[in-house]
Amino acid sequence: MASFSSIQPAAAQPPSATATSTHTSHLLSHHHHPDQLSLPSPPPPPSHRRLLRRPHCIRAIDAAQPYDYEAYLFNRFSQSSKLKIAVVGFGNFGQFLAKAFIRQGHTVFAHSRSNYHAVAQSLGAAFFTDPHDLCEQHPDVILICTSVISTESVLRSLPLQRLRRNTLFVDVLSVKEFPKNIFLQVLPHHFDVLCTHPMFGPESGKVTWQNLPFVFDKVRIGNEESRVNRVETFLDIFKKEGCTMVEMSCAEHDRYAAGSQFITHTMGRILEKLQLESTPINTKGYETLLNLVENTASDSFDLYYGLFMYNKNAMEQLERLDLAFEALKTELFGHLHEALRKQLFGKSEEGGHRRPMLAKLPKNGTPLLPPQSEAVANKNN
Repeated sequence: MASFSSIQPAAAQPPSATATSTHTSHLLSHHHHPDQLSLPSPPPPPSHRRLLRRPHCIRAIDAAQPYDYEAYLFNRFSQSSKLKIAVVGFGNFGQFLAKAFIRQGHTVFAHSRSNYHAVAQSLGAAFFTDPHDLCEQHPDVILICTSVISTESVLRSLPLQRLRRNTLFVDVLSVKEFPKNIFLQVLPHHFDVLCTHPMFGPESGKVTWQNLPFVFDKVRIGNEESRVNRVETFLDIFKKEGCTMVEMSCAEHDRYAAGSQFITHTMGRILEKLQLESTPINTKGYETLLNLVENTASDSFDLYYGLFMYNKNAMEQLERLDLAFEALKTELFGHLHEALRKQLFGKSEEGGHRRPMLAKLPKNGTPLLPPQSEAVANKNN
């Protein structure tokens, strides 16, 4: 009879490492699918870890996120620095400015009496025929690009109640005190007001705005940081285009503009009446005159009329221009009269007649005519 110990089953031996590896490989080869990840090999013994340098391989990537947070923050910052600008008056000048706005990534809404839907679409802007629809877009900036003479009627036609209460109103008119007063009269106090004037247009600025003056006056801007930043963001559009930024009051602008812009447009209009034509022997000076006619005549007459009608300094400049022309004719005919006297009387008259000279006009702001009481007293004497 065998002993009890002899009939006990032998203790189960653990499978060898080779058998385990073979079995695992068999299972993997039987169940492996190309789209499934393979199981990693068992780690080597501690003594062999330093000897084995397996190349790094990517087994998995981070779980998909609902958004890339860094990209989200970048896009959010980028959008916060962009404006929604409503261009009211989408004519030649409004389209000219809109191209720069869109080029810098700002959103442009357009509105005008004429239908410029196709033009706006080609530029990447949205066109609204109804001002109510325009204001319901809640633009950050309302940019008035109408003619000077229609500014008040256009401003009063806008449904201000559909705008956000801190909307920024900007004009780009050629005169400044007139729109400033209209804005302050029509707009409630909670709207911001910025008066500007790009001292260039579609012709003079068609190649570049580099070093061209841009005048602005922060008439009424709220103290909130967001409103201050919004104004700076709008002004940055012109800074980035290379403009020379000039901050001055509306009154100063009109005084300077009457002596520069109004005179320039007046001379251009006068030369246009002469119907100047290019010749085979143009001089540089004559080319300058032709360019002056082209730059001024391309603007509407309403613009020129607005320079005269709504700038109180324009009448003085027109009178000065008339007096200067008369003085120049007097000097010119005086020389002619002297030449005739020499022909008639010979050298005996030489030195006896004083040649008339062109009198210089008084400076801007000096009365051209003496007071009426002084003129009457001189006449009586």
